[in-house]
Amino acid sequence: MQIILMEKVANLGQLGDVVKVKDGYARNFLIPTGKARRATEASLKEFEARRAEFEKVQAEKLAEAQARAEKLQGFTVTIAQKAGVDGKLFGSVTNVDIAEALTAAGHPTVRAEIRMPNGQLKTIGEFPIVVELHTDVVADITVAVVGE
Repeated sequence: MQIILMEKVANLGQLGDVVKVKDGYARNFLIPTGKARRATEASLKEFEARRAEFEKVQAEKLAEAQARAEKLQGFTVTIAQKAGVDGKLFGSVTNVDIAEALTAAGHPTVRAEIRMPNGQLKTIGEFPIVVELHTDVVADITVAVVGE
C-alpha cells in the first residue's frame, strides 16, 4: 500500500515521503495513529497545500521533546521493590514501573518511551535506561532499584 508519512517514522522515512508498506502495517498502525495517510491523488494535493502547517507542527513537537529531554537528562529515579538477601527481586521492574515513577517525580512519561534493551530489571542496583521522547531525541536516565 502506498502511504504519505505525516511525521518522521523510524526506519521508514521523513514527513511527506510517499512509501510502500505492507497493508496490515498501514491499516493497523500507521493510519490509525495519524502517522500516515493513504496516498491518493486527492490526499497528495491536500498534503502539498498544507505542507507548511504539518512541518510547523512537527517542529513544535521536536522542540517540546528537546525541552523535556533537557530536564530529564541525567535524572535518577529510585524504585523500591521487595528483594531477597542475595539481591534478587521478587518480581521485576518493568517500563511501566519506571514510567509511573518518573510521572510521580514530575516528569510525565508513558511506558512506550522507555527503552530497556536488556529487558526487565531483576536485581538491586543502578541501571542506565534510555527514554526516547521523539525519533530524534533521547534522554539517558538512571534507575536505582533498592530493596524494601
